[in-house]
Amino acid sequence: MSRVLFGMFLAVLFLAVGGGVWLYRGKVPVAVTDPQFPFESQITGLALHARIDRELIQLPPIQPDEHVYIAGAHIYGEMCATCHGYHGKPSGIGQTMFPEAPQLWEKHHSGPAVGVSDDPPGETYWKVANGIRLTGMPEFRSQLSDTEMWQVSLLLANADKPLPPAAISLLRGEPAPTPPPPPTPVKVPATAPAMSTP
Repeated sequence: MSRVLFGMFLAVLFLAVGGGVWLYRGKVPVAVTDPQFPFESQITGLALHARIDRELIQLPPIQPDEHVYIAGAHIYGEMCATCHGYHGKPSGIGQTMFPEAPQLWEKHHSGPAVGVSDDPPGETYWKVANGIRLTGMPEFRSQLSDTEMWQVSLLLANADKPLPPAAISLLRGEPAPTPPPPPTPVKVPATAPAMSTP
């Protein structure tokens, strides 16, 4: 029995030393163009989905409507489009990242989903709020309010549905159409106080 335990100890020690030598010799694929580790996507994806499933908010605190979509489109244009592309205009930067940043306004090759519209809004919210290590996806919890993160998450969850024209303009990188100015209040002349007669 002691020989088996000693053999297991030596095997673990050999793997640890071998792994350390491999790391220090600069052989680890860390450049964007390097090939993936065996099972790298599966291992990191499993850990990410397990964490999101544990912390997923099932019911968004706000409901999607025209105002939410337009506000989300403003936020998307300012914070997300550089890596994730505009509506009809994929991002050159996002396509050179590793892993490649998903182009959130492109239809999937199989099925009707656009971007992450097949994910629950709470999953997108988690990714926006927390970011994802070693992917280039930053956390926005320190830059956006909770409402703003939900606005952009609900917009992306509905990317496969018709959106308001103002939101589409913003998502194409165009300025939003200017709403008409509010009506000018009409000034009613003050009536002169009645003169009292003696």
